[in-house]
Amino acid sequence: MKVLLQRVQSASVAVADEVVGQIGPGLLLLVCAEHDDDEVTSQRLIDKVTKLRIFSDDQGKMNRSVLDVGGDLLIVSQFTLVADTSKGNRPSYSGAAEPAIAKRLYDCLIEQARATGLVVQSGRFGADMKVSLINDGPVTIPLSMESSQ
Repeated sequence: MKVLLQRVQSASVAVADEVVGQIGPGLLLLVCAEHDDDEVTSQRLIDKVTKLRIFSDDQGKMNRSVLDVGGDLLIVSQFTLVADTSKGNRPSYSGAAEPAIAKRLYDCLIEQARATGLVVQSGRFGADMKVSLINDGPVTIPLSMESSQ
């Protein structure tokens, strides 16, 4: 799985001018399932994301996780994270999982995130979405979680 993680003061996602997910301070996760990803991959991703120490402690050092600070998660599917631009001018997205598999893994990831006890909001898989955010820091981290297979 590929993820672009952003620490945010707030974030929201809208579909057809309707806000379908909105959070306060926490993390925005733009997520793409790749071939060979499975439920174990998504669980490893949630474990990593929720334990990353990227929130400031009392001394201003990034030493606390989203779990430590009780932040929120907004999870949005974004297959373009696997864009291959090495040939020509039109990106290839062949590295993305097939839509049915990707949706199943996206739904699984959301459920696994909710099991952490954090407030979890999400976008709508496959929809044309508008994402708004106030990046905090800015802190933006690309992650790639290898499949367990």
